[in-house]
Amino acid sequence: MRIAAGGALASTLLVLTALTLGASPPAAADAPAVPHYVLDPAKSTLEFTFSQAGALNKGRFTRFSTVLDFSAADLAASRLEVVVDVTSLDTGDQERDDTLRGADLFSVNKFPQARFTAAQIVKTASGYEAVGKLTIRDSTRDLRVPLTVRTVAEQGTSVCYLSGKTTLKRLDFGVGQGDWKATDQVGNDVAVAYALRLLAH
Repeated sequence: MRIAAGGALASTLLVLTALTLGASPPAAADAPAVPHYVLDPAKSTLEFTFSQAGALNKGRFTRFSTVLDFSAADLAASRLEVVVDVTSLDTGDQERDDTLRGADLFSVNKFPQARFTAAQIVKTASGYEAVGKLTIRDSTRDLRVPLTVRTVAEQGTSVCYLSGKTTLKRLDFGVGQGDWKATDQVGNDVAVAYALRLLAH
């Protein structure tokens, strides 16, 4: 007991001495930063498919940005944000594109951007899901986006490949006003597919 008490007293004296001298206890080692990735637009695609008059039509957005913080070992600190320039939609048909940009559909003059922000990325049986909110035409809905994530080293740079597909209901976001609310000519379901290349930044 005397040895224990003496040891405790010695420890207390050492702490008091350190405080008196202005010394600080050693700081815990900082946790490694979660890798931060930005889009390589030249090698990334964001495409959509919709039904019109019984036929499938494809389109794409040619301008969008993506930032990703991702670590499989630290999903709690992982984040994803995608901002799409809706004016850049391209279906290969100028008349159709003008209609899609118009007030009754995307209304790009009022709402030139769509945004998906995920503050959470979770592990699933088949890969990952980005859990967040999607805003189109000033309408915001909860959305879980499936992701396949692959990180590799290319020429000394960390590269992340992000891919997947999901289906949206256009009317959930007001993309279809007036006569365009009907789904007999233009379907409500819109399939979205993405294949992104991101570089560590």
